[in-house]
This record gives sequence, structure tokens and C-alpha cells, in this order.
Amino acid sequence: MQIGYLPDMFGHIAQMPQLLRQFGFADAVVWRGVPSTVQRTAFWWSSPDGSTVRAEYLPTGYGNGAALPDDAKSLLERLNGWIESQHDLFDDDSPILIMNGSDHLAPQSFLGQVVSEANALQDELDIQVTSLSSYLEGAPTDGLPSWQGELRSGSRANLLMGVASNRTDVRRAAAITERALERLAEPLSALLLPADRWPAALLDEAWLEVIRNAAHDSICACSVDEVCDAVLHRFAQARQIADGLTHRALRALGTNLAHHGPVAVNATHRPRSGLVAITVDDDAVNEHGQIVGHLGGARLMWTLPAANAGAVLRDVIEWTQGLYHVDVERHEDGSVDVRSYAAPGAPRLVTQPVKAHIAELAAADPAATFRYHLHEPARTSLLVRAVDVPGFGWRPVEAAPLDVPEVVAGDAVLAAPSLTNGLVTIEIDTTTATFSLTNADGMSVSGLGRLVDDGDEGDTYNYSPPPFDSVVDWPDSCTVLPVEHGPLRGALLMTARYHWPERIEDGERTRGRDVTVETLVELHAGERFARITVELDNQCRDHRVRAWFPLPVPAMSSNAECAFAVVERGLTAEGGPTEFGLPTFPSRRFVQAGCLTVAHEGLTEYELVDVREGGARTLALTLLRATGFLSRGPMALRALPAGPIMEMSGSQVLGSHSWRYAVALGDVDPYALADDAFLPLQVTVGKGRGDWSDVGDMLHITGAEVSSVRRVGGALEVRLFNPTSHDVEVDVGHHTGWLVDLRGRTIDHVEGRFTLGPWRIATLRLR
Repeated sequence: MQIGYLPDMFGHIAQMPQLLRQFGFADAVVWRGVPSTVQRTAFWWSSPDGSTVRAEYLPTGYGNGAALPDDAKSLLERLNGWIESQHDLFDDDSPILIMNGSDHLAPQSFLGQVVSEANALQDELDIQVTSLSSYLEGAPTDGLPSWQGELRSGSRANLLMGVASNRTDVRRAAAITERALERLAEPLSALLLPADRWPAALLDEAWLEVIRNAAHDSICACSVDEVCDAVLHRFAQARQIADGLTHRALRALGTNLAHHGPVAVNATHRPRSGLVAITVDDDAVNEHGQIVGHLGGARLMWTLPAANAGAVLRDVIEWTQGLYHVDVERHEDGSVDVRSYAAPGAPRLVTQPVKAHIAELAAADPAATFRYHLHEPARTSLLVRAVDVPGFGWRPVEAAPLDVPEVVAGDAVLAAPSLTNGLVTIEIDTTTATFSLTNADGMSVSGLGRLVDDGDEGDTYNYSPPPFDSVVDWPDSCTVLPVEHGPLRGALLMTARYHWPERIEDGERTRGRDVTVETLVELHAGERFARITVELDNQCRDHRVRAWFPLPVPAMSSNAECAFAVVERGLTAEGGPTEFGLPTFPSRRFVQAGCLTVAHEGLTEYELVDVREGGARTLALTLLRATGFLSRGPMALRALPAGPIMEMSGSQVLGSHSWRYAVALGDVDPYALADDAFLPLQVTVGKGRGDWSDVGDMLHITGAEVSSVRRVGGALEVRLFNPTSHDVEVDVGHHTGWLVDLRGRTIDHVEGRFTLGPWRIATLRLR
């Protein structure tokens, strides 16, 4: 069907009409999310760019005609009663769409006969069994109301907004996997491998796993534990494929380079600088890098009795054949040292004689002790700053003098725990287990990252507060230790201990547990934001944990990323008779409010809280929401069950969790912030045997955000979007090609530059 059939999404993205239009669809069918201002069963639905489809609203749901009776009189009573209950949505002569089906139901084979009998009994209703396509072809279009943007109202159907926070492990896995595929594996494979080596089969396999997870009850984790386990497993499989393809593409670049040594690779369209870790020989270490580890050297790996030595060492030597040279030495006390050398010039012995010699020594003295040593070149893992790496390009890196101020860590014992890099200053408040941030313009805010724990008597679909709650937003104790002092990266580890209620019994939170939360606060040289990692072992049930961020300026609205757009939202949400309009909203990678930006990795739910005169004072980001039910009966914020009433353990998300986010103040490009924080520069090693230049790029694009680079039919396909309210000029350098729609049909020819309108999505096929 050439129809956007979207009956049960938990809200609709603002750009859906544009996506449908670019697929050639003129109609959508929806249920949840339609606001109260739309007072007809059909309306014109537009994206921010103006793309419009006719949307058919399904009153009472996509099963509003399910399980119809098998006799004509009962059918007429059912239909007339339903029409009467929804009379305010219909004109007297307007057609009415009733869907005969729902989840898990088989077709009703008698339907045609009973409809014929019902038509013969009366002439008020003309009942037809038809297809969705046929109905929409003749559906009225005059006088329809209009709506622009996302559909997130609970007025006519429960929105079930709590699905954005119920299993943050699923959302985090989705974010990491999608990034690994669309921002690393695909663009690097498309740009760094020949067109005939495009790994189509492997990418199809990975994307198939992601698409299998896209069913709304799967990706929203409002499913039984076994389904959520399967979802996480599929994401892990897809991510491993993506990581392998990324490694393959980087290795191919290293082979093609004339440069010998480490090279930084930028998988985004904008030129960037940032920190990368390289490995160098110990004699190459200088004062310009930051040492983060040591590799190689001589290590005693095992001590073995003679009875096991022959078999074990034979296998070890077999596995490492061609990688190491082996030397065997017997001592006067009967012990034997077997040494594997990776260094050039190490003793060369034929593998088979070595294995035979070890076996002879083991047989000759069963009481002997065998020691296996591994000798590798002593090397150092060094953190260095790569500067001005071209978009979709590469540049050699080495430990060189910093082009920006050093990171300095204050002494956590003798002075206030702090970090600064000349652009941002962070200070820790151990009383509240929070941090303050001051930017280069002098804008400052304190109390960031405050953990607030409250009760949750809801289910996987909705948060619901208990009647008697105990909110904990203050630690019992907090300590800070410097982890790294700079000069390129500084880090402070904040360890806070809380006493959180464990569960809800009879509507009241009881039986507390001691909880330790570790928060790593990082600052990198040259960056204008703070990197935060929060880790805890959740052993409490029926609760919600959020990180609160006071705003530098009170805000009346927020701006959050959704698919191909930034959406502005107010301080309230529209609810309905069976669901409270809780103003918790989703964001894809970032949210902005009151001169504060938070970018995150799969922490999709946020809310503006602490609302007073002049606006909200705080942004709350949900880290964890633990509940014990798939769905449950009447709750404080939702009157009806949303699914089967079923108790579960997986939705309590017990166990270890780790979350990452980044915080910046002032005028910030949120797309660049999300990339810098979670899509770091990659590293490969140039072999010095190719003919590609030391510095280069494979694709030049400016003027718009790039969401996808891949191969289609041998051509290079690039998807871009303009997330602003004004025209932008897109420059694709020397490339020529075609603008195509989402089916690949040609729209226009492109010679180097073209104009992209406000909020528009464009797909390029480049030569």
C-alpha cells in the first residue's frame, strides 16, 4: 500500500510527513498523539518544512471494528452505538473508517455475508468491506483542520510517554549500535574501500537485526523480559559487525597511505580536533603527550609442571607461529624457561624442533618446573591532540606542543577539587555531590548533575508516583579523588553514598539500601564542555533516578533533537481522560534549555522541572526507571492498563549501569557537541607502502548536517538535512550528481552546490 500506516506509535516525529512525501505517499493513518484541536477524523499534517499529507485518525484505535458479531442486527447495533459515541468527529454525510482487526486476531470469514444482510435490513448506513487504499482514494479533503509538527498529545488516546525511560539499557544499546553503523561502519567503508568491496551483505545483516528491534513494543521495551533480552542480543550482534567493518576500513586506509605512523581519521563532515591514543616506542616518548599506559616488555605468563608443559606450550607455540621466535633454556636446578620474543633479531629456531625439545625436557624430568615468558617491545600508550583533521579525512598525529591551554587539575585534598582547560572550569561540591561549570564568557552555574531518587509505582508504559514518597536528593557522604592531572586530559572521580528506599509496599517507599554512585568528571584540552560518566549498581526497586541540571537562565521551553529536526516544546503536555499529560519528552542525542546543552548517549527522556514565575529553573534527565510490571491497573497518572497486567523482574533493571553525557553552557552547536563527545576521532597506522597523501579527505560537504554516507548501486549516496528555519547553501566540492527522493528517483542535477530549504531533508547520489 502506498500509505503511511502508523497506527500505534507512542507519538509521531515532526518530520514524518516529509519522510512519507519523499517516499511518494500522500496519506497517513494514525491513532495516538492527535491533539484535541483536531476535531475531525481527518486532518492535514505538515512537517516543519511544509511537506503535507492527509492524515486519517482512527477513533478508539486501530481495532475499532475488531471482533464484529456474526448476525446483522447485532452488527448494526454495534456500529450505531460506536458512531453515536464519536458523533462529534463526523459530519452527517462523511464516510467512517472502521478497522476489522487487531493484534493477534484472525480474519472473520463471515464478514462479507453479515455486511450484505445488514445493508438489506436498513438504508441509513451503507456498509462496505473495502481496502484501506480504496477508502483513502475517495476520502474527503475539503475543510479539513491542519496541524504542523510532532503528534504527542494524550487527549484522544494514551500516549504512554514513559516508554522513553523504562529500560535505559535498551535505549543506550540502540544509540551505540546505530552510531556504530551509520556514523562509522557505513561512511568509512563507503569512502575508504573501493566500490566493489562495499560490504553489502554484512551491513544488510547488521541492519536487519536493528530493524527487527524497531517494532514499537521491542524498541520501547514494553515487552516481557525474554523479548528485551533478545533485543539487547540483536543490538550486540549488529554492533560487533559494525565494529569489525570499521576496523577493516581503517586498516585499508593505513595500507594505502604513503605516511608511516599513526593517523587520525575523522568520520564526520566537519573538520575537527581532539584527543586520540597512539602507541609509540618508549624511546619516542616526549613531554608533549600524556602517558596513559605501558605495553610490552618482559612478562612471566605461566608456571607449569612438566606433566602439563609439553601439551600447553606446544599449543601456545602453534598459535603464535610466525609472530614470535622461541628460545628454550634449562637450568641446573632442572627448571626450564621458555621465552617467546616479538622483537626483531630475536633467536630464530625451527618451530617443530622447539616443540620436540620441550617435550623431551618434560619427559626427562617429570618434577621439573616450566616457566613461559613473553618478550615484547616496550611501548607506551600516549594521549596526543590531533589538530584540524579534515571532514571525512585524515591527518598524521604525533606528540607535539599543545595548540590550546593545558588541562590543570586542582588538588582534591589541599584545595577545592577542580579542573580547568582555559575554556571551561569545573569545581566539585562534595556536600551535594554536584559540580559547577564556568565557560570562557564567564557564564556559570552550580549544582549540576544532582542525583534525585524518587518512587515509581508505574509500569513499563508510564511513570507514576506513589501516594507516600521519599525523595532523596542529598548524599550521606561524598569524596573526590584526582584520576588524571593533565596536561591533555584531566579527570576527577566523585564517589557519593546514598541511602535509597528499596521498594514500594502499600503505596509507601520502605526498606532502604545503601548505594554507591561513582561519577567521573572529565575535561579535555581544547573542548568547551564537560564529559560525565555515572556508574552504579542498582539493587533498589520501584524507583526513578534523574540527574538535575540548574539552568543559567529560566526557560519557558526546550529544544531537543528528534529525527532530522530540532523540536521546541513548552512546559506542559496535553493529557486526556485516562492519562495525565506528564511533560516528559524524548530527545535523540541532545536537549537545550536556558543556555544549557546536555548531549547524551541513549538517555532519551527529559523534563523541565522546578517551574516558577518566569519559567523552569532545572532540566531533569532520566538515568534509570525501575518498575516491576509490564502493565498494571489504575495508577495515579493513568486510569487504564496499557497491556497485559504482568509482574516482571527485568524491568527493575537490577545490576550495574553506566551512563554518559556531556554538558556545555552558552551558544553551542549541539550537533557538533554530540559528535565531539560520542564520536571521537579514529586512529589507524599508515604502513608507508601506499601512494595516498599524508593529509586528505574523500568527501567535502559544508552547509548541512550529514546523517548517512553509503554505497547504493556503486554510487556514493549522502543524506543531509537542514535543522534550521532558514535556507542553507550546501557545498559538495568538486562532486556532481543527482538529488533523489527516498525511493531513489531523480529530482534534480547537482553541480557542486545547491540550496537546501528550512528543515529539508535531501539525498544525493554522487559520482
